[in-house]
Amino acid sequence: MRRTPSRRLLAAAALVVSVLTPMAVTPAATVHAAVDRHDDVRRHGEGRGHGQGGRQEEDECRQGGLGRALTARLDRAVAEVRREAGIPGVTVGLWVPGQGCYVRATGVADTATGRPMATDLYMRIGSETKTFTVTALLELVDDRLLRLDTPISRYVRGVPNGDRITLRHLAEMRSGLFPYSADSDFVRALLSDPTRFFTPREVLAYGFRHRNTFEPGAQFQYSNTNLVLLGLVIEKVGGRPLAEFIHERVLRPARLRHTLFPEGRAFPEPHAHGYTNQTLSGEVEDATDWNPSWAWAAGAMISDLQDLRRWARIVATGTLLSPQTQRERLRMLPTGYPGTSYGLGIFESGGWIGHNGSIPGYQSVTVYLPSRKATLVLLLNTDITHDGQEPSSLLARAITEIVTPDNVYDRPAPPR
Repeated sequence: MRRTPSRRLLAAAALVVSVLTPMAVTPAATVHAAVDRHDDVRRHGEGRGHGQGGRQEEDECRQGGLGRALTARLDRAVAEVRREAGIPGVTVGLWVPGQGCYVRATGVADTATGRPMATDLYMRIGSETKTFTVTALLELVDDRLLRLDTPISRYVRGVPNGDRITLRHLAEMRSGLFPYSADSDFVRALLSDPTRFFTPREVLAYGFRHRNTFEPGAQFQYSNTNLVLLGLVIEKVGGRPLAEFIHERVLRPARLRHTLFPEGRAFPEPHAHGYTNQTLSGEVEDATDWNPSWAWAAGAMISDLQDLRRWARIVATGTLLSPQTQRERLRMLPTGYPGTSYGLGIFESGGWIGHNGSIPGYQSVTVYLPSRKATLVLLLNTDITHDGQEPSSLLARAITEIVTPDNVYDRPAPPR
């Protein structure tokens, strides 16, 4: 999706990223140097394993692949985008039933040491968190504990126009509530101390001091404010902290053993270092240990390649939900950007269904193509844009143009 050059904020959670602070024209030289030293494409990393199932899946991919010619084209495409956009490291997972798969880790996980990227690293997934939060919400719908057309004012006080904004409006990004992450004071507070812990109420206050941008349901506007409110609803109705509810009701039944909602800056090992220029100076910094609490229900979660491979199909096909509720989720509405529509915490772009994520230092894409039962997962350790475009979108487009030319993923990130 497209961005506005004036507000990239902490796309964090975002599908989206707009420039809040001056962006460096190119990433730091150290990042490019590290990329150049590791142009070889690696299939498997060292370190934490995924158990027998994960290794078996990787072995099958290594033996079969997508064929020599197609694999070579993908290798060249990934290398070209990575060099052009200055991406330190990326992990790619593509699985196409009946055709084969492609699993690669290339570049570096740490530009200081040159440690290579690997396929088994934990990564911050930014806005992909939204698919987990909205799944939790929809499970409560299936439990008949709440209804999507209930006003948010029933659960959270002080929401501007809250008696007319429904839970559905929030999940669809059609509430009209101002995105707190676009507030200049919030941005200054976060970038002045990226290790700071923010509570949900603290970040909402930054958004609530602005007038709503439109009437509920009138149009689409991507806003992390919406998801933080839904997180509070889940806690109130579910009777436990959001992280605990998501673990018990979403992650455990989905058998996602390497996906978590972290407490503060917690980041399991092994993980890649992440690099951003969303800084007060505009210079590239290591954002690995920045505190994602400000993104909370909108973008704080962590996962890895194999878990996201599994999650892509689960969230797109509604494994954890009733058929009726899944149909509600996939009722896609226009975003104002050709080729991209948005449902309840999920988007469709070129036939691919899922979500992307961006948080300072990291970007990701996890999507599923129902017509081919194909899955694509991308994990990057930078969120630095190239010519105004997200590096994850550049990679996803290049890959899908080769493997699924009739279904090309095209910039799923609406502007803030």
